Amino acid sequence: MVIPPPVRPPRLTEFLRPYVLKMHFTNKYVSAQVVHTPTATVASSASSQEKLLRESMESTRDVAAAGKIGKILGERLLLKEIPAVTVFLKREQKYHGKVKAVIDSLREAGIKLI
Repeated sequence: MVIPPPVRPPRLTEFLRPYVLKMHFTNKYVSAQVVHTPTATVASSASSQEKLLRESMESTRDVAAAGKIGKILGERLLLKEIPAVTVFLKREQKYHGKVKAVIDSLREAGIKLI
């Protein structure tokens, strides 16, 4: 008698967390992007390297610039009808300073964080 293998449900991570927020900070610039994980494509991004944003900012690397990047990214996500994202923090990133500024400004823009 042969016992069939158990039926396993499909991977739920593709459906529970399709959009992931990733942030990158250098000594000169702040950038954030939202990646659609099932297709591995960038859904939306914002960076202080963009020419139009650089002119309106005093500094492209401080906490105020990070807050502005988060606000702009939130507006772009709402235009693409993406209501919620998951935050992915690297090991060395803590919820403090620039990271906090980006995440808080996303919340203020109306994006739900999972």
